[in-house]
Amino acid sequence: MYLEIITPEKKVYEGEIKLVKLPGSAGSFEILENHAPIVSTLDTGELKIVDTNDETTIYQIKGGVVEARQNKVVVLAESV
Repeated sequence: MYLEIITPEKKVYEGEIKLVKLPGSAGSFEILENHAPIVSTLDTGELKIVDTNDETTIYQIKGGVVEARQNKVVVLAESV
Protein backbone atom coordinates (compact mmCIF):
# COMPACT_ATOMS: atom_id res chain seq x y z
CA MET A 1 0.00 0.00 0.00
CA TYR A 2 1.30 3.47 -0.88
CA LEU A 3 1.06 6.50 1.43
CA GLU A 4 1.55 10.22 0.85
CA ILE A 5 1.32 12.84 3.60
CA ILE A 6 1.08 16.36 2.26
CA THR A 7 0.87 19.72 4.03
CA PRO A 8 0.38 23.14 2.40
CA GLU A 9 4.16 23.67 2.72
CA LYS A 10 5.61 20.33 1.53
CA LYS A 11 5.28 16.59 1.06
CA VAL A 12 6.13 15.10 4.46
CA TYR A 13 6.08 11.36 3.69
CA GLU A 14 5.93 9.14 0.63
CA GLY A 15 6.39 5.38 0.46
CA GLU A 16 5.15 1.81 0.74
CA ILE A 17 3.57 0.88 4.08
CA LYS A 18 1.76 -1.96 5.85
CA LEU A 19 -0.66 0.20 7.85
CA VAL A 20 -1.46 3.73 8.91
CA LYS A 21 -3.36 4.68 12.07
CA LEU A 22 -5.14 8.03 11.89
CA PRO A 23 -6.89 10.38 14.35
CA GLY A 24 -10.34 10.45 12.73
CA SER A 25 -12.94 13.01 13.77
CA ALA A 26 -15.14 10.17 15.09
CA GLY A 27 -12.21 8.29 16.68
CA SER A 28 -8.92 6.78 15.58
CA PHE A 29 -8.88 4.11 12.88
CA GLU A 30 -6.41 2.06 10.85
CA ILE A 31 -6.14 1.55 7.13
CA LEU A 32 -4.60 -1.71 5.93
CA GLU A 33 -3.96 -3.10 2.45
CA ASN A 34 -7.14 -3.67 0.38
CA HIS A 35 -9.19 -1.36 2.62
CA ALA A 36 -12.55 -0.27 1.24
CA PRO A 37 -12.53 3.21 -0.32
CA ILE A 38 -12.87 5.91 2.35
CA VAL A 39 -12.76 9.68 2.74
CA SER A 40 -12.63 11.03 6.29
CA THR A 41 -11.85 14.21 8.19
CA LEU A 42 -9.01 14.11 10.70
CA ASP A 43 -8.59 15.74 14.09
CA THR A 44 -5.40 16.86 15.78
CA GLY A 45 -3.51 13.83 17.04
CA GLU A 46 -1.06 11.05 16.34
CA LEU A 47 -0.59 9.53 12.90
CA LYS A 48 1.27 6.22 13.10
CA ILE A 49 2.89 4.50 10.11
CA VAL A 50 4.26 0.95 9.98
CA ASP A 51 6.34 0.53 6.83
CA THR A 52 7.17 -2.64 4.92
CA ASN A 53 10.29 -3.16 7.10
CA ASP A 54 8.10 -3.11 10.26
CA GLU A 55 9.61 0.24 11.27
CA THR A 56 7.21 2.63 13.01
CA THR A 57 7.10 6.39 12.37
CA ILE A 58 4.85 8.74 14.31
CA TYR A 59 3.79 12.25 13.32
CA GLN A 60 1.70 14.73 15.26
CA ILE A 61 -0.78 16.22 12.81
CA LYS A 62 -3.11 19.17 13.15
CA GLY A 63 -6.33 18.20 11.39
CA GLY A 64 -6.94 17.45 7.73
CA VAL A 65 -8.53 14.85 5.48
CA VAL A 66 -7.63 11.37 4.26
CA GLU A 67 -8.63 9.52 1.12
CA ALA A 68 -7.90 5.84 0.54
CA ARG A 69 -8.71 3.82 -2.57
CA GLN A 70 -7.04 1.07 -4.57
CA ASN A 71 -4.21 0.72 -2.03
CA LYS A 72 -3.23 4.40 -2.22
CA VAL A 73 -3.69 6.60 0.84
CA VAL A 74 -3.36 10.39 0.66
CA VAL A 75 -3.36 12.45 3.84
CA LEU A 76 -3.80 16.21 3.44
CA ALA A 77 -2.79 17.62 6.84
CA GLU A 78 -3.03 21.24 7.97
CA SER A 79 0.39 20.86 9.59
CA VAL A 80 2.77 18.19 10.86
